[in-house]
Amino acid sequence: MSLIAKEVQEKLVQMAQKARGNAYAPYSNYRVGVAVLLADGSIQTGCNVENASYGASICGERVAYCAAIANGKLDFVAVALVTSAEALGTPCGVCRQFMSEFNGKIPVIMANDKGESRVATLDELLPLQFGKAELAAK
Repeated sequence: MSLIAKEVQEKLVQMAQKARGNAYAPYSNYRVGVAVLLADGSIQTGCNVENASYGASICGERVAYCAAIANGKLDFVAVALVTSAEALGTPCGVCRQFMSEFNGKIPVIMANDKGESRVATLDELLPLQFGKAELAAK
């Protein structure tokens, strides 16, 4: 499936790999790096940050999104994530819901260090998304 140009995918994966190097994962050792492409062509990165109180941890996807939002950017075009596992990682359910707030059809590139990748749209990963329309329903 090619939802985004191969060279753009490769750049996002490289930036996600670099961001993963900053992950703070002393408890799980599951390091995640994320790169988000915005409509203006800029790329925001993020990584997971764990906490001894596990519920206070935050995933790399939300870190990258929040950094972009803090800089006034809301037009998300694509997201890539790379984990420290050999298998392809996917966004957790909370991140899928979080990302769907801004673009429920965004392509998600899931990659590993072996050069393997898979691309799926967020609506494929999170069918029947809960959003603003559900809050307006009476």
